[in-house]
This record gives sequence, structure tokens and C-alpha cells, in this order.
Amino acid sequence: MTADLSRLLNALALIALDTVLVLAFVDQLWFRDLPCPLCILQRAGFFAAGFGIALNLFFGPKPSHYGIAILGAIAGGIISMRQILLHIVPGTGSYGNAIFGMHLYTWAFIAFALMIVGCAVMLLDDRQFSRAEPISMRLKVLPLTALLMFLVLAVTNVASTVALCGAGFCPDSPKDYMLFETATN
Repeated sequence: MTADLSRLLNALALIALDTVLVLAFVDQLWFRDLPCPLCILQRAGFFAAGFGIALNLFFGPKPSHYGIAILGAIAGGIISMRQILLHIVPGTGSYGNAIFGMHLYTWAFIAFALMIVGCAVMLLDDRQFSRAEPISMRLKVLPLTALLMFLVLAVTNVASTVALCGAGFCPDSPKDYMLFETATN
């Protein structure tokens, strides 16, 4: 696999990750399903994994970048598994709306597992690591779109978390944004 093909696959992976984060925002803003603290940490796991993929796009593919993506996906997977285990006991209820029969934290675990497998498969081909050029020399529309969308989502998630939690701890089951609640009282 060439470095260009690797960059294309990484761009597609980052767009898939961007799509997951956009869908989480749609659920949060459109359906008023505010994220719990574990949900916010899962988003952080997506951003950590996406950071490794973004490094591949910006600087060219490197094993260390895939390592960052795998570590982020492992952390996010552990957090989502924790939330699954909290709600697996009958009678404990669940958090948030179900989509196609599974809750977002279950879908997040599946996405993290797929990221780990995808990065591991990409690491199997060493040819992508030879003579990788930085993205500034051969910037294409798809990688640039993926990177810009990832950056916008990172900034908006930080703003959303500050609005939701204020300067303190996030509520276990948020009902409204703390920042706006304080401003109106």
C-alpha cells in the first residue's frame, strides 16, 4: 500500500469518526439527550483516537500515530464497556435513547473495537511508511475536509461540555446546561 492510499484510508476513517461525533451531537441537540459524564469521556476517547488518525493525515502514516489511535480507542472502549456493565443488570435501566435496539454506549464500544482492528490491519503493511510526505505538500480535498471537520467537532465538544458542566463536575443525569441555567437565575 502506498502512502497516498494509506492517507485516503485514514481520511475515510476520520470521516467515519466525524460522522459518529456528528450523530452524537444530533442526539444531544435535536433529541435533547444530554450526555452523561461517561458519554463525555467516550467522546474524549473518540477524539484521542481521531488525533492519531489526524496525525497520519497531516504528517504521513507512522506506526506511532496508529499507536495513539489504538490507545485512544482502548481507553474509549474501556469507558463504554463500563457504561454497558452499569446498565446490563436487569432493573437498572439505561441511559439515553436506543438506536436500532442498542444504546449509544454500546454502539461506541463497537466503533472503538472496529478502530482497534482497523489500525492493527493498517499496521500490517510496512510500505505505507516509506517516504511519506507531509500533507502540506500534497493536500487533497478529502483529507482536508476530514481534518477541518474533526477540528470543528473538537472545539464544539469542548464548548458543549463547558456549557453542560460549567466549571465543576458534570451531573450524573443532566437535565439542562448548567452554564445557561446559572445565567437565567
